[in-house]
Amino acid sequence: MVVCAYYSLGLGPTVTKKYANCFFSLWCQTGSMKRDSETLREDALKIWHAGVAAVQPARLISESVAVAGKSLWLGDQEIDFDSIKRIIVVGAGKAGAAMALALEGALGEQVLRDKSVAGWVNVPADCLLPTKVIHLHAARPAGVNEPAEEGIVGTGEILSLVANLDSDDLCICLLSGGGSALLPAPIEGLSLLEKRDLIRTISAGGGNIQQLNAVRRELSRVKGGGLARVCRAGQTVSLILSDVLGDDLETIASGPTVLREPTPELAIQVLYDLGIQDHPSAQKAIQLLKHLPVETHPLNSSCSVSNLIIGNNATAVDAAGCEAERLGYSHAMISAREPEGAAEEVAAHFAEMAVTMRGEDGPDCLISGGEPTVRLCPADERGLGGRNQQLALAMLEAIDDWQGLCLVAGGTDGEDGPTDAAGALVNEPIAARARELGLDPRAYVKRNDAYHFFAEVNGLLKTGPTQTNVCDLRVLTVDR
Repeated sequence: MVVCAYYSLGLGPTVTKKYANCFFSLWCQTGSMKRDSETLREDALKIWHAGVAAVQPARLISESVAVAGKSLWLGDQEIDFDSIKRIIVVGAGKAGAAMALALEGALGEQVLRDKSVAGWVNVPADCLLPTKVIHLHAARPAGVNEPAEEGIVGTGEILSLVANLDSDDLCICLLSGGGSALLPAPIEGLSLLEKRDLIRTISAGGGNIQQLNAVRRELSRVKGGGLARVCRAGQTVSLILSDVLGDDLETIASGPTVLREPTPELAIQVLYDLGIQDHPSAQKAIQLLKHLPVETHPLNSSCSVSNLIIGNNATAVDAAGCEAERLGYSHAMISAREPEGAAEEVAAHFAEMAVTMRGEDGPDCLISGGEPTVRLCPADERGLGGRNQQLALAMLEAIDDWQGLCLVAGGTDGEDGPTDAAGALVNEPIAARARELGLDPRAYVKRNDAYHFFAEVNGLLKTGPTQTNVCDLRVLTVDR
């Protein structure tokens, strides 16, 4: 008997509305072999890591960049080498170092030499790699996903570099998640400290990535198409690794190469929608947004700008599904196309599906990609954690009996909030250990302190920087 997974799990039309890019497996009800808690844990980790491996820049760049005779192929775009004098590479993001290294390899020694390839890419301090001709700049400290003075210096170098290109030059821009914080260039009248405080206030208010970027791209000289407007190359091509659900080009790294009309009124509305309009940094931003100067760097009419997405969350989810199938699981897969809502709400929904999957015939592995939000409690009460840890802890709280279940929830970039963990893992031994220690998950959830909870029960998922970033990946393995 063949059945469609999402109806059996009770997802039905809510999923088809919320997720425009969903992949659901079919399965035959032929029974399943028994798996103990250690097997469920090992399998869940293998599936999660397979998803992350699929969005490594080395793989994605090699699939998107090729040199063939006198032509350079960037995706489906063919560029005649005879038409370009130099190739300059710029960019920013958590995957920027690996993308730059992979691009150098794809271009090859002869092209690097013949086209005087050079460049500058802003990356986190713990993501530096040994590139040959593309300079990697530590634009922020490790584990601090906020704009820093080092980022302002690096962004200034990038803007100067592209502003001095010629019409026979090619500019390749490498963008990935985290690019917004790594490309700071506040507009006149707004200091870095004020912009950083505003970003923190938006995040603490539960703002999602779309709301956050709606504000900061209007307050930047490089975001919202600013880099493209300054660039004087004949052609600009952005290779983009998307960390944004739905792959909105204006939102990924705040869209530095996406030409657009300014929308200051939308940014102001976001601050009111989040109820933070009276915060000092928000008040300063509102005044500046109401009096934005006319753009002084119009796009050179001879410059052609194109943006190519080379990988996204669905890429990771799909690859994780292939690994689950290889391991003998019947899987259901979901890749969100829009913000998922609060981590606690997502966890409650996952908990319902987990219990259903354990008790009924059907899929025994759920693979989910997305990005929930976390509303932070007051700073004087707040602990330490991230959205994946918050989701995992809320799910642990929602399920009394974890027998036959294992959850791995982690950020594909290896960072989850301001912590050294990518996320967290929950299974029956971890739940039992928490009970033995008398830990109250509800109290830890309430004060956003999932990191310290999972540290006590050996449930933290630690990978270090993964050199990629396509939102979050969650894997639930089930034994019946």
